[in-house]
Amino acid sequence: MGILITGGAGFIGSHLADLLIAQKYDVIALDNLSLGTKENIRHLFNNKKFRFIQKDLRHLDELKNIFRENQFDAVFHLAANSDIRDSAINPGIDLENTFMTTWNVLECCRLFEVDRFVFASSSAVYGKTTRALTEETGPLCPVSYYGAGKLAAESFISAYAFMNNIRSWIIRFPNVVGERATHGVLHDFIQKLKSDPKQLIILGDGNQKKPYVYVRDLVEAILYVYQKADALLNCYNIGVDDQISVKDIAKIICEEMLLEDVVFTYTGGETGWKGDVSRYQYNLKKINSLGWKAEYSSGEAVRLAVRSILSK
Repeated sequence: MGILITGGAGFIGSHLADLLIAQKYDVIALDNLSLGTKENIRHLFNNKKFRFIQKDLRHLDELKNIFRENQFDAVFHLAANSDIRDSAINPGIDLENTFMTTWNVLECCRLFEVDRFVFASSSAVYGKTTRALTEETGPLCPVSYYGAGKLAAESFISAYAFMNNIRSWIIRFPNVVGERATHGVLHDFIQKLKSDPKQLIILGDGNQKKPYVYVRDLVEAILYVYQKADALLNCYNIGVDDQISVKDIAKIICEEMLLEDVVFTYTGGETGWKGDVSRYQYNLKKINSLGWKAEYSSGEAVRLAVRSILSK
């Protein structure tokens, strides 16, 4: 089968390309390289089942040409803004890079009769709630432009699915860590500690607590859901059974950097920045009932990711 991965040179997209090729799919990775890098996929360049196209999804006419020239059986749409704090300053980033890119890809699927669409969504669509998040949790009231962009995209995916018989899978990610990541709390803390190994400034109160999934667990879950769930519109939370606090992430990083007696200084407040959700927990009954469960816990995922960053 021919698969298009948008954002295919990015952190998660490149790992998904590895897995799909290992399972004998033919893959075209499309990326504008604003966040992704050729280094993430260079090991695939000589593979006959892989091809890379550098294009921007915001240019609909160019995207139509790609669909016209290639026969795709399915699209895995991972391209989006991935920095919530960045878009907090400029909401247009999520309008263009999270929502409009999704609409452009959906429209190409409609025009060129691609009837399978997999979407990388996020826990950010839920907003703030104290309940364990199920796929039926509502109302969905995102508190960031990123979450709003993802939720708007989900709505259009639902409409395109039912209006055009495009079988769709909406996968709501938690925090994702691992090899090839370029930003996030792990990178921030490591850079701060390299600059000052005696003190670490932590945004918020350090008690923010969320699930973290290892990237290889995540891409295996994406493909598993795609292969096992067969409704016209499928929606699944992907995650782990536990959560880890920002304070405990900092402790793991100090351990792996062999730093002792680091003073943690907190900026205060429940959240690290405007638009952040300080705590959430997934109810994973639906994905577990389908037969998938993560191999690594949140703490194990964080430690593996920290070791990867430090090894470079």
